[in-house]
Amino acid sequence: MPAAAGALGLVALPALVALSPAAQAVPPLGAARATDAPAFQRLATVPAHLNSSADDEAVAEISAVSADGNTVISTDAAGRRVGFLNISDPANPTPGGVFDLPGEPTSVGVHKGFVLVAVNTSESFTDPSGVLVVLDLASRKVVREIDLGGQPDSVAVAPSGRYAAIAIENERDEDLNDGEIPQLPAGWLTVVDLSDDVDAWELSRVELTGLAEVAPGDPEPEYVSINGRDEAVVTLQENNHLVVVDLAGKKVVRDVSAGSVELSGVDTVEDGSIVFDDSVTVPREPDGVTWIGDTAFATANEGDYQGGSRGFTIWNADGRVAYDAGNSFDRLAAAHGLYPEGRSDAKGSEPEGIAFGRFDGRPYLFVASERGNFVAVYDVTDPAAPAFVQVLPTTNGPEGVTTVAARGLLVVSSEEDLVDEGIRASVQIYRFGRAGAFPSIRSAYEPGQPAAPITWGALSGLSAVPGQPDKLVAVNDNVYTPTRLLTIDVARTPALIEKELTVTKGGTPVAYDAEGVAARAGGGYWLAVEGAPASDDEPATPNLLVRVDDAGAVQDEVPLPAEVAAAIGGNGLEGVAVTGAEGAEQVWVAVQRELKGDPAGTVRIGRYSVADGAWSWLSYELDAAPSGGWVGLSELVAVDDDTFAVVERDNRRGPAATVKKVYAFDVPDGFGAGDDMPAVTKRLAVDLLPLLRADNGWVQDKVEGMAVAGNGQLYAVTDNDGLDDATGETVFLRLGKATDVLGGGGGGGGGLPVTGAPALTLAGAGVLIAAGGIFAVVRARRNRIRFTA
Repeated sequence: MPAAAGALGLVALPALVALSPAAQAVPPLGAARATDAPAFQRLATVPAHLNSSADDEAVAEISAVSADGNTVISTDAAGRRVGFLNISDPANPTPGGVFDLPGEPTSVGVHKGFVLVAVNTSESFTDPSGVLVVLDLASRKVVREIDLGGQPDSVAVAPSGRYAAIAIENERDEDLNDGEIPQLPAGWLTVVDLSDDVDAWELSRVELTGLAEVAPGDPEPEYVSINGRDEAVVTLQENNHLVVVDLAGKKVVRDVSAGSVELSGVDTVEDGSIVFDDSVTVPREPDGVTWIGDTAFATANEGDYQGGSRGFTIWNADGRVAYDAGNSFDRLAAAHGLYPEGRSDAKGSEPEGIAFGRFDGRPYLFVASERGNFVAVYDVTDPAAPAFVQVLPTTNGPEGVTTVAARGLLVVSSEEDLVDEGIRASVQIYRFGRAGAFPSIRSAYEPGQPAAPITWGALSGLSAVPGQPDKLVAVNDNVYTPTRLLTIDVARTPALIEKELTVTKGGTPVAYDAEGVAARAGGGYWLAVEGAPASDDEPATPNLLVRVDDAGAVQDEVPLPAEVAAAIGGNGLEGVAVTGAEGAEQVWVAVQRELKGDPAGTVRIGRYSVADGAWSWLSYELDAAPSGGWVGLSELVAVDDDTFAVVERDNRRGPAATVKKVYAFDVPDGFGAGDDMPAVTKRLAVDLLPLLRADNGWVQDKVEGMAVAGNGQLYAVTDNDGLDDATGETVFLRLGKATDVLGGGGGGGGGLPVTGAPALTLAGAGVLIAAGGIFAVVRARRNRIRFTA
């Protein structure tokens, strides 16, 4: 759905949770930018349900801000209400209650002390209706209710204060004829002449029929924005058309087709693999629109039933294209680990909301990705050549973006409320000045760069790279296929994913559910592969230890002992570590959840002796689980031959998260001499929860990777689940010197179990250079992937 644009910009979605001053005081580790250039920092995340209850499905789809900049007003269509948020202290917003409405609010705007809420009261698509509810903001009372004669979508208030414009969409039934238009009745633009006397407001109707090339008899105006000349630009999304209306004259003064875009280097196949190698020609079908001053405007080209160009366009006021983002918006998403691969066959990152504002005298454009859960920021000093500034992470479904330039604030509201998954609709507040912690990890890409970035996400394990002290290797789980090893340069800030290596089996790319990775002294890596029980669609897959060489080729697959494998449920191997070398090599594994028959609240840590294939097991007692949740292990790290560290976490996100900890333990004396399963004594090394809260976002649940690099530093990373019922934000944590945090040997070569082994070296073009020659790194695509485990 479109958002409403007020005098300061675009508006939109739900709200999240503000973090305590104590949490805000924790410095975001490893997230500083390499430049002090002006940018935006997230101050708070406020769940929309705080205005009602945690069990309530509450959203904040479209937002506007009061004239004094202190109150956010957001639409909640599901609850048939608007919600209020006090942002007088933007770092500590407070819920301000709700106001019930006679239907579903679609948009909201502000004129002086009045709130204009467009409300859909339609009984059917063929009999649309709606009203404009005018609230006095101070008293929260209705001062007027105006019949609109049709179903409204977006509302915009002119900077001059003279007019409001309401897009009367009369939207189509998407289940009828696959949503194709025409589907009457047609829509139009309503112009409201404003004054201080609400009873004197007058409405005029501007017809939009006969303009578009697509279904000219059925215009469906979607979004509207007004410039300083009292001109409204209106998107007809389904008609792929743009219209400029003179509000004083109540007439169309310009209209133009939004046209099509020829895109190359995009991913158009939903197959679990992000590969930018396809080409499409698609209509723009713009949704959100905003003026950039008075002489240019920009559209977010979401697309609809015919496609979508996966980017945004800046237009001169006369309708000529000044700039088009091409494939760069999707590629920015991928570089930040935020590309929604599950939408590749539709609209990709799906830009929808868009806003403009001047901060410290400089013009900025904000483009929201509804499916990638981010807002991209551009400096538009030259609208024909926007300069990328940063990506701001959001909660799920950011649709509304509102600039509050007078206070140096940006408000983003996100509409997706997934109560069972622990993802809640929210309002997020950002402040202009210095950049925040995000991104703490990314791959290299800037708009205009011809080469695609290394695509990544779902980082489920970390390992040191022997011989390269400032490098780590990460592995992805089965959210993406095939399995890849990604080399990370931790000397860069943010950490930079700089190389990739595909895991192969018998020369064919292979897909494992790899949950852990650990370097071997003899070269290559061990992977911990999580199995899965049988389902209606898929056979059972085993938990495995998989050994790969420096070329990523599988050399061995080691199953668990039969009695252990039979007792593991759906949460199996999650971490792997290696000690010793050659005939003394030992591979250690962490099982995430309790085995059937083991004591409640305990999990197993196993040791596999490579030389004789023998398994031995330790018992590890977990922290208490939160109500209705569970706690388990998600990573295992060898600090030295006798000391290990684990990541212990619950499955809770956001404010419900309680257990995100690193514990260390020593192996009991005499371990492995008998058949018993001795218990380890754990000691808390670091509580990760304050660090995950430090950037004031939605707390991530899956801290799944941790490693001591050759430089002696301890690092951890979250698994973003590939944006599958997740915000998609990845947090890379720099936890300090391992000896200080964990005790034991602590890296730097002194006590690490693996040092000095041959390094994994990759050329940027995907070629592995090794002692034995040059091996092509195969990038798996579609049916060329072998699926295992």
